[in-house]
Amino acid sequence: MSDTPFGFGLPPEEPENGDEGKKKDPAGGGHGAGGPSPANPFGFGLGDGGADNPFAAMFGSLNPNDLGAAFQQLGQMLSYEGGPVNWDMAKQIARQTVSQGTADGTKDESVGPAERTAVEEALRLADLWLDGVTSLPSGATTAVAWSRAEWVEETLPAWRQLADPVAERVGIAMGSVLPEEMQAMAGPLIGMMRSMGGAMFGQQIGQAVGVLAGEVVGSTDIGLPLGPAGKAALLPLNIEALGKDLGVPKEEVRLYLALRESAHQRLFAHVPWLRSHLFGAVEGYARGIKVDTTKLEDVVGQFDPSHPEQLQEALQQGMFQPEDTPQQKAALARLETALALVEGWVDAVVHEAASTRLTSAGALRETLRRRRASGGPAEQTFATLIGLQLRPRRLRDASRLWASLTDARGVDGRDALWEHPDMLPTATDLDDPDGFVHREHLDFSELDKMLGEAASKGAGAGSEGEAPGNDDGEGKGAVDGEDGEDGEDGKDGSGR
Repeated sequence: MSDTPFGFGLPPEEPENGDEGKKKDPAGGGHGAGGPSPANPFGFGLGDGGADNPFAAMFGSLNPNDLGAAFQQLGQMLSYEGGPVNWDMAKQIARQTVSQGTADGTKDESVGPAERTAVEEALRLADLWLDGVTSLPSGATTAVAWSRAEWVEETLPAWRQLADPVAERVGIAMGSVLPEEMQAMAGPLIGMMRSMGGAMFGQQIGQAVGVLAGEVVGSTDIGLPLGPAGKAALLPLNIEALGKDLGVPKEEVRLYLALRESAHQRLFAHVPWLRSHLFGAVEGYARGIKVDTTKLEDVVGQFDPSHPEQLQEALQQGMFQPEDTPQQKAALARLETALALVEGWVDAVVHEAASTRLTSAGALRETLRRRRASGGPAEQTFATLIGLQLRPRRLRDASRLWASLTDARGVDGRDALWEHPDMLPTATDLDDPDGFVHREHLDFSELDKMLGEAASKGAGAGSEGEAPGNDDGEGKGAVDGEDGEDGEDGKDGSGR
């Protein structure tokens, strides 16, 4: 590490011939150098304007409007005093990204009455079809059609929950890159660095969410509940863009995607532990992420306010590195498996509902699978925000497992596995679906009942010194299995 952390050193002396000096020393931090030097991170050297124009080297190429915008953005970055992410900036940049339109030139637009009605009817019909293929009841209390801008507004609270844990680690790292002997007297500087860190994340998240808004078709595309609970949502503009080259009637595309959205809603509404389980898995993974402080120091030391997009590029170049520890590997496996099980269940259930009703069901299913497998928007956004690259191949494994469970145990037996997280398949089970399907599982509803009865008996028998639940082996059958058989299979089948 240099003696001047973040490059906050004195500017180099101005050569006698300023223009010649720039040509001879392109790293001198002047405007002609194409950017600031590490020793002069913000470019505050004396440029063509000499002492009368100390900012010429930094902003010489900007017109007055751009100059004002650059100073405004710098002011926002350094004055932010909130949490680890500047969410006001994230929202602003996401909205700006949406307003610019997608790469194909499609601009965002408000949802008209006809499209709104079509989405509502598709979601209503999807719920009717799902009634016959899952024991979970409808989970949507509201059906809505969103524009891209509305998707940004509605999903930002969920992005905040996902991104804050990693951003917090970056904020801590920004203070730690200062030499220890300087930290005690560098309070304002550390505060400024953390403000800049919040802005860096705000810019990156805003850009990522804005791009994602141009590609998602609902509120659950990434397998997580990004929207408000009970609100099933589709984006008509993006659905049209997805289906225009498929040769599939627009109505079928909309209805198939409505089935997927409605299936996700049922799962998240009626499996009460699932949301916290998924977000907890993301947070657990985030705790094991190591920040590359060397790269962080370089980013901050070479920051040029006239080119704020450099912050985004720096964040995309691998600042976050998962620690190669057993705990981190276990956290990654939990997260990947949980997401695969959610997506696999939705894939299997939707296929069962649509295959006999929509002529293009098979083609649409494969299109969406390939979209995920090719590193689609969800995977890229996760990789950008929390250094996590999902493995979409597990989706097919999980879908096969859920389909096999349906054949072997029926709809009720398959969906009953969602009653408790310990009943779900593990990563190992995804490698051997048939083995999992034909193993017995603990009935956790009976176990919970048995524990409740034992607790009440223990309270009544405490004065006599009796151990709860030991009367005559009561409860053993519930642990060993419903049929009273050897409980070893049940134990193994839980994957634990």
